[in-house]
Amino acid sequence: MDDQKLVAALAADVDGHFERLVATYQDRLYAFALRLTGSLPDAEEIAQDAFVRAYQALRRYPADRLRTLSLRPWLYQIALNVFRNRVRGRQLQLVPLVQDDAGQELEPQDDRTPRPDIAVEHAELRDTLSALVQALPERYRVAVVLRHVQGLGYGEMATILKQPIGTVKANVHRGLRLLRKALDEGEHSAHRRDHTRAPRRWQ
Repeated sequence: MDDQKLVAALAADVDGHFERLVATYQDRLYAFALRLTGSLPDAEEIAQDAFVRAYQALRRYPADRLRTLSLRPWLYQIALNVFRNRVRGRQLQLVPLVQDDAGQELEPQDDRTPRPDIAVEHAELRDTLSALVQALPERYRVAVVLRHVQGLGYGEMATILKQPIGTVKANVHRGLRLLRKALDEGEHSAHRRDHTRAPRRWQ
């Protein structure tokens, strides 16, 4: 069921179709929260809280408003608000991710050859990227995750973030530049360490 049909169904009967809404979006909201926090328990709680708030709001909305609801950006906006409220309330524990739940532009492509050295290298890169994304300032982290992990368009992102499209694009590009810079610096540091630790060759 696409969003338009789902919205129409919810306008007719929220209780009867809310489970379909959860089934459609639970993995996406969980993955979104996981990329923001790096914590499995926090991501699960954020997704659950977002659906609770969505249900409460849908029960209050008149049918006419429900029929005009832009469902996807509305749900992501709720999840983002839940995340920000939790950050204000306490410091989220950020941990490296090992899951490849939505590999797009920021993720290395899966290698189809059974070479363990390549698999290890890709796993290390995923962990590095996850840690670097989590270290970004929030405005860049959210923009990068929405665009390059969740695959949302700039118009939807502008709605979710309540920002002009130009600002959204600038934050995405700035976030990507910061990630590339951090990756380059990490590679240079690793190269220097390897060079320092290399055994001296006897003449």
